[in-house]
Amino acid sequence: MVPTLSAGDPLAACLGSLERQTLAQQNSNAFEVIVVDNSGSGLVRAGSGGRVRVIVNPHNMGFGPAVNQAIRDSTSPYVVTLNDDAVAEPRWLETLVRAADANPKVGMFASEVRLEGGQLLDSAGMLIAADGTGKQRGHHQPVNGFTVPSQSLFPSGSAALYRRAMLDQIGLFDDDFFIYCEDVDLGLRAQWAGWECLYVSGAVVEHSYSQSAGRASALKAYYVERNRIYTIVKNFPLRMLWRAPFASMVRYLWHVISLGTGQGKTSEFRQAGNTFALLPFLVLRAHAAAILRLPRLLRERRRIRASRRVGVKQFVELLERHTISLRQVATL
Repeated sequence: MVPTLSAGDPLAACLGSLERQTLAQQNSNAFEVIVVDNSGSGLVRAGSGGRVRVIVNPHNMGFGPAVNQAIRDSTSPYVVTLNDDAVAEPRWLETLVRAADANPKVGMFASEVRLEGGQLLDSAGMLIAADGTGKQRGHHQPVNGFTVPSQSLFPSGSAALYRRAMLDQIGLFDDDFFIYCEDVDLGLRAQWAGWECLYVSGAVVEHSYSQSAGRASALKAYYVERNRIYTIVKNFPLRMLWRAPFASMVRYLWHVISLGTGQGKTSEFRQAGNTFALLPFLVLRAHAAAILRLPRLLRERRRIRASRRVGVKQFVELLERHTISLRQVATL
């Protein structure tokens, strides 16, 4: 599933890498590629190979809704998401599918996602902070430190494999998120339902990080903050939920400190031409949006609790094993 806002060279490179997959060489019908065109331009074409299908939307539906469209329009036992600015190495799909076949009780599989250039990681699965902020495990670290398959909390949606049986049980991406953090919410819902995640080293994708929406745009800052709140209201146990606002204040403080050092997302936000004063406005707007959505979020929370197969203590211990400090979140 490849949602796209672009019909340009990055998408062409992405689709070209999927045509070179060894899985296709072994079986020409092993997989299909569904491109969901959110650009509104109608310029994306299926091509002549027959492997690629295109779903055309009149406007940008968002990442999660676009992936959901493709999932509902397919029947495969595995669902794989890939960003349109990512290029997969030839053995990527074969390696993921082999891992999924060998681990039938695992519902999510994280790729070895490398930053452009291939020497540093974008993600080897995901971590979570005390306030619900999701962050890439191994981000900006050398790839040679992540060569062993291991348990992860959940995959980055930029390059992930999900078992359809799991999605049938817990539901798809939350359409209300529109963009960002939908993989965090889905991953936590899956963990509540007893589905594990495996990081698959060797399933390599090279990702041009946040090329589509910008590394530190006002759009991204708003949706990441709003959807972080959506996620914790839906998924955090009470003992973690009441502490999350205090943790957020600590993270905001680290963002201010990192501004002075020229590190982190706040500095990137300024370098992109935004004023620092815009950030408090975006935070307030995000909280206001979450308050308006609160009745629905609480209904979802009750539904998740009613169907959970993992105890609160076990869930908290799981998150603690895959935690990242608030300082790291602000400075990476």
